[in-house]
Amino acid sequence: MKQESLVLGDKKIAYCQSKGALPGVIFLGGFQSNMQGTKALALEQYCMERNHSFLRFDYRGHGESSGDFLEWSIGEWLDDAIDVFDHLTKGPQILIGSSMGAWIMLHLALRRKQRIQALIGVASAPDFTQKLMWDIFSEQQKEDLRKNGFVEMPNDYDDQHYRITKKLIDNGKKYLLLDKKIDLECPVRLIHGVKDKDVPWSFSTCLSENITSKDVEVILLENGDHRLSDPLSLDRITETLGQLLI
Repeated sequence: MKQESLVLGDKKIAYCQSKGALPGVIFLGGFQSNMQGTKALALEQYCMERNHSFLRFDYRGHGESSGDFLEWSIGEWLDDAIDVFDHLTKGPQILIGSSMGAWIMLHLALRRKQRIQALIGVASAPDFTQKLMWDIFSEQQKEDLRKNGFVEMPNDYDDQHYRITKKLIDNGKKYLLLDKKIDLECPVRLIHGVKDKDVPWSFSTCLSENITSKDVEVILLENGDHRLSDPLSLDRITETLGQLLI
């Protein structure tokens, strides 16, 4: 699939889009991930085989989009998702958010309700900057964050540590969802691995209780980890999508 760029002022958002029938499908990636991941490509192939429109993209500071990762935070990545949605798609859309992408997916859906046909959260990680970072930081880490503007965290998927900025933590507080009702009425499917060591599956059950829609399902995969990129997990994700495309 040919990569293109949405250029808005000094912002460049890299994306790949295949045309097809509606509803379209948009994949929103996770923290420090990019649109070349296994899930994004598998979903793209699935949609192309069924002639449904599909779009994947990189937030600023991710993949091939402009900017330094450390410059941005949740609000700006949400802006990127809104820009992609508004400029590159028409008609009803199904959003699929992976990890952090599910957090952004929910906020995008709240802002564009009339065009959202359904949502699929994969290892959903709303509020992760608060629940999985700030709330569990040691006093030394919090002091380092205040003093230096960042703190280092281990990365299970790479030799390099995550550098977590104070801006990311502070901005995330403005977008918290787990402590309030989420006014969405579309079908919602929340897929989570029971063996997820990064984001507890309770995040998905909590979301299911907060979303006002009467059509919300939590799908727990007994052997699933955080990535959910193994063949069985991918089959379950695409199967779930297929049921919503009907």
